[in-house]
Amino acid sequence: MANTEGYAAFGAESALRPFSFDRREMGPQDVQIRIEYCGVCHSDMHMAHNDWGRSVYPFVPGHEIIGRVTALGDQVKGFSIGELVGVGCMVDSCRTCDACKQHLEPFCPQVVMTYSRTDPKYPDAVTQGGYSSHIVVDKDFVLHVSETLDTAAVAPLLCAGITMYSPLRHWQVSPGQTVGIIGLGGLGHMGVKLAKAMGARVVMITSSEKKAADAKQLGADVAIISTNEADMAAWQGQFDLLVNTIPVAHDVNPYLGLLKIDKTMVIVGGTPIELHSMGLIFGRKRIAGSLIGGIKETQEMLDFCAEHQIVPLVEHIALEDINTAYERLAVGDVRYRFVIDMAKS
Repeated sequence: MANTEGYAAFGAESALRPFSFDRREMGPQDVQIRIEYCGVCHSDMHMAHNDWGRSVYPFVPGHEIIGRVTALGDQVKGFSIGELVGVGCMVDSCRTCDACKQHLEPFCPQVVMTYSRTDPKYPDAVTQGGYSSHIVVDKDFVLHVSETLDTAAVAPLLCAGITMYSPLRHWQVSPGQTVGIIGLGGLGHMGVKLAKAMGARVVMITSSEKKAADAKQLGADVAIISTNEADMAAWQGQFDLLVNTIPVAHDVNPYLGLLKIDKTMVIVGGTPIELHSMGLIFGRKRIAGSLIGGIKETQEMLDFCAEHQIVPLVEHIALEDINTAYERLAVGDVRYRFVIDMAKS
């Protein structure tokens, strides 16, 4: 009899549906977690639809996992039964390559993602994510979550939160700087909150008047409309950093003029961009990419969010409603992240 219940993707064209499967047996280094909440990421939907051509079916999506420890391997230290913990986008890596030695596990050539991947240690199974009742994870990829945070809202920090925190930290955002967040969605709204907590002057850059108003409620100092020529002209050469969260193919050239000399626009959305080199040459500007952070940085992010009481804005759903949530997610009808409440499921 299968020991885990969840919802799985069975093919690019099919809806997610109930799936019973076996989690692997506990090992001496493992933590077993009863899942309470799981965020719904755009990546989940892309993988379910095989948009990136690397999905392995059937698989259970979900890599923003919050739950309670229910069992510990006999060599595990630093965790306790009943503790609130999290699991993000990765569940293992080689531990020995240059990336791993620098705590940059996402860039490890052998990184094991939380779902739809083969784990070299357990080659007979595909990893299965958090749209499920529980999960077993190596202790080194389990994160401590503060009880001071809103447990029901914290899950998206494990992907959306660290996706925005990592570039803000890497490019050393500090008080007095002007930071632009391009696009207000699941990532963008976290960028506003995090950059503001780091002391920056935060400007939301959006094509939507409604989202401009939302951004100010979230803490942005200013919101400008990217299609408004006067707005864009007034902000030329004013930004120390731009973080571009736009999730669809787009022209980045209009944004390059907003940067100061020698400053950077970081792309965090995995999508084609249109670029002309002249926007880089004049001003010695840079375009860079950023993924999630490593485990050490993700724990730092969770601690930072606890210190500043930062959580995403979320809408809770039951697991049975996941297909409807995907339909809404595809058209941007969420403010700003869905979270599956397993107690409702």
